[in-house]
Amino acid sequence: MRMANLAGRAHLVAGDRSVDVARASGGRFPADPMAVLDRWAEVVAWSRDVDVAAGAPWDPAELGAPSPRPRQVFAVASNYRDRPLVLPTPADLPVTFTKFPACVVGPYADVPLPTDTVDWEVELVVVIGRAAHRVPAAAAWDVVAGVTAGQDFSERTLQLGGPAKQFSLGKSFPAFGPTGPVLVTPDELADRDDLGLSCRVNGETVQDARTRQLIFPVAELVARLSGVCALLPGDLIFTGTPGGMGMTMTPPRYLRVGDEVVSHIEGIGGLRNRCTAPDGVTGKLS
Repeated sequence: MRMANLAGRAHLVAGDRSVDVARASGGRFPADPMAVLDRWAEVVAWSRDVDVAAGAPWDPAELGAPSPRPRQVFAVASNYRDRPLVLPTPADLPVTFTKFPACVVGPYADVPLPTDTVDWEVELVVVIGRAAHRVPAAAAWDVVAGVTAGQDFSERTLQLGGPAKQFSLGKSFPAFGPTGPVLVTPDELADRDDLGLSCRVNGETVQDARTRQLIFPVAELVARLSGVCALLPGDLIFTGTPGGMGMTMTPPRYLRVGDEVVSHIEGIGGLRNRCTAPDGVTGKLS
């Protein structure tokens, strides 16, 4: 099953056709994608009898974030075997921070650049489908609604430049968390643990890897995070990014106004984000 947020309403999509969940269910299910995620198991069961191919055409310009108002956003650092480690990876728990939920936007949102040291990080994003606490790894995929693509835009001066690292703040400026284009249930994927992901900046490929290179794969992340925190429907887990970030280049390369960042994950689809001038006053970076 593939679910899209179209103009704030949950839709099942297949190719160029879509079905509005609330209307097709006769009001049994709500229109709000967040409320749909709260009843995810019911919606998935109902969807098996829906002929999405007979639905109406849909407009990609209406796409919003599949989980537009997550209560919790977890993000993982240094989780790919092919990249230089920003922080050492412990054996027991992944290096975890948060992107504050206000930064979550849809797949084609413009991204205002607050400084000249903003970097890119393509990531597989896990969306939780039911409340879960202390889930063993063997059962972890059972609490996952699906996966989507994400960009963990990062302001490196604030994140890494001071005496104390500010991972969460440096990654939470407006529009720093685009996700989409759709939420894909794991059964739709040929191998849910081995997906190709890539990032291009102005047409140049800067990141290209596969999720089988994750140090903590999806099931381990869900298990270990839920071992500490209660996970809630609609929560997001940004699973980490592979090598190819701008800050690791010689000399470092960062995004400029007018740049276009295209992120893609096999079996899910892509994001396209244009970098723009700041759209408001930002705090002083130290």
